[in-house]
Order: sequence, then C-alpha cells, then structure tokens
Amino acid sequence: MRQFFARRALKAFGARYGYDVTYMGHMLNVSPAAFFKFAALTKAALHREAAPKPAFYAAKIVGALAEDCGPCVQLAVDMAEEAGMSPTCIEAVLTRNRADMDVDTLLGFRFADALVRRAPEEDDAREVVRGQWGEAAVIDLTLATQVGRIFPMVKAGLGFSKTCRRVHIGDRRVDVVKAAA
Repeated sequence: MRQFFARRALKAFGARYGYDVTYMGHMLNVSPAAFFKFAALTKAALHREAAPKPAFYAAKIVGALAEDCGPCVQLAVDMAEEAGMSPTCIEAVLTRNRADMDVDTLLGFRFADALVRRAPEEDDAREVVRGQWGEAAVIDLTLATQVGRIFPMVKAGLGFSKTCRRVHIGDRRVDVVKAAA
C-alpha cells in the first residue's frame, strides 16, 4: 500500500514540475527500503524557517548547479519561480551576475557559492548570514545547498543522469555560468 501511494506521489511530482522521476521509481522498484529512506531527504531539502525565500532558493540553485547540468537545476529554478522569487534574481544566480541580485538573493548566493567551492570566504559569508537572520538561517541555507546536491548525485550513481538540458525561466532560455573550479 505504501508503495502504491509513493508511486502516485512520484507521478504527481514529475507532472507538476516536468521532471523525470524515473530514477526514484527505479529505486522504489528495486529497493523500497532505500527509496523511503532517500525520500525522507526531501523534507530536509525543503526545510526553511528563518532564511528569506530569495536567499533560500538562491542557495538551492547553487547547490544544484554544483552537481548537475540541467534537469535538477531546472527543478530548483521551477521551485524558486513557484515560490515567487523574482525571475531577474533567478537569472542572476544562474549567470553569477551579482549586480542583478537583490540583497537577500546575494547573501544566499554568496554563502552557498563559498560553501560548494569550500572557498576561503566561506566563514565570512556564514557570519554575514548569521548576523542578518540568525543561526537558524545558516542551517536553512546549508540544507538548501548541500542536501539538494545529493539528488543529482544519486541520479548519476544509478545511471539515470545521461542528458543535459538548457535551463529556462518561464519561456526564456538562460545560458548558465558555472563557477570556476
């Protein structure tokens, strides 16, 4: 019974976001125990209690960009759009254009970008977030960035990450700029 509802939820999620959930369906078929443990991560990936939405979704997009070349990034973009994040700020995150980010987006971007690169400015970015919104926001942005990276890596590990795709905001394609290694 639990698997029946999980399949329905996967199908609905895939339809809602135009996202291929085949890898999760495969996991559910082969190892339901693993699937249900993995599915629990979605709650952690969506946890937000203190960080403003633009900072949260900027972090989520940066995390997806660190590990993916399209579908998971698109999912993060679609979620950001659905949550009401400004298309201008979403595009600014995708293109690394800090000048077009509002303050909240910029703080989330700076923190997540430093975190995924393990950059020397990571501690400074964390302190700015902590000073602006508190320790709970540091947790929010860390989970948005790092837990979101797990999904494309599991998809790749299972052999379902074979294609890249162009990212779009609404009907407009965006040329994504990846961070230098």
